[in-house]
Amino acid sequence: MKKKISAAGIHIGSGATGIIASFVSVLCGLVIGLILLVCFNAGFALAGLKQLVTAGFSAPAKFAKMLYQAAPLIMTGLSVGFAFKTGLFNIGATGQYTVGAFCALVCAMPFQLPWYVCMIAAMIGGAVWGIFPGLFKALFNVNEVITAIVFNWLGLFLVNLSINNIPMMLATAWGATNPDRTGTLTMANPSAIIPKLGLDKLLDSSFMNISIFIAILLAVVVWIILDKTIFGYELKACGYNRSASAYAGVNAKRNIVLSMVIAGGLSGIGGGMYYLAGPGQYTLVKALLPAGFNGIPVALLASSHPIGIIFSGLFVSYIQVGGEAMQPEFVKEIIDIIISVIIYLAAFALLIRGLIGRVMLRRGINAPELEIPANVGAAETESEVQQA
Repeated sequence: MKKKISAAGIHIGSGATGIIASFVSVLCGLVIGLILLVCFNAGFALAGLKQLVTAGFSAPAKFAKMLYQAAPLIMTGLSVGFAFKTGLFNIGATGQYTVGAFCALVCAMPFQLPWYVCMIAAMIGGAVWGIFPGLFKALFNVNEVITAIVFNWLGLFLVNLSINNIPMMLATAWGATNPDRTGTLTMANPSAIIPKLGLDKLLDSSFMNISIFIAILLAVVVWIILDKTIFGYELKACGYNRSASAYAGVNAKRNIVLSMVIAGGLSGIGGGMYYLAGPGQYTLVKALLPAGFNGIPVALLASSHPIGIIFSGLFVSYIQVGGEAMQPEFVKEIIDIIISVIIYLAAFALLIRGLIGRVMLRRGINAPELEIPANVGAAETESEVQQA
């Protein structure tokens, strides 16, 4: 049994502190973004900022594109956040995303399978690519960041090589002239396109489908697993202290591998969502896809909370759509800089959250509550509050 105390009679929970920290981070990013806009094009700075923060709701088609881009971002954010919760840094989300997308497209075009089978294949592909960093970490104590980075590039070149050697996947096999892209599903296999259920007509956009609802549902499932099950408790226990978990009887090695497998599967689903929407075509380039890396600030902005990741994924997608609306007054490179500043300042939410907590405890007002075992004595309690 635990008793809750605060440094003052009034307190707020750690969840509220996280929300405040996220808003402060986003606000700082917008302010710096405005300063950069003034430096680049002072005459259109305010108009550009207005486009950035309002374009996502300015038209149904833009709102639909925001939801379309948000779904895979939520999935990669869940992937990174899930690994964070279990004490691992899944920087390999982009490789898992790429392999998942490849598996989905292989099932869709050469094998002509329906969309739900393609999504399952994407999940399996991402999970298989996630197992390697987990195995190296569990069995040989190799840092998962190093292994994941290596497998990002392995995944990219393996996918490019495979697509080049599967003629039925190339756009040229379906009547197009560009040999560096995969075919469009509208021509290759309409049954592999994720159902739209009339949402495309409602929002007047071919981008719109049910992906966003699938992503939200999976976020809720991840939250239930982490916070409401024994399995999730064991995973988080390994993240907090692997040695103590092993001493308590938890199979730490197994949980490390399972954590990376689940994280990889979530990223793989994200890749499937993006390329099974219909308009998207995989391009054969020697550059890692940004969606997996964008999952890192999405997870950090939400403090790795699965429900919070839904909103942070929507926010990142929203400013991306707003950035596109800033053209032609601002060239694409400037827009990318602005969006990057906002996204990566937003990633400081965890740091700002800690600073807010310290300030509130120091002033003795609105301090985040501390959970302390009921059998702790008064002297120990006072000491822990002072240390916090």
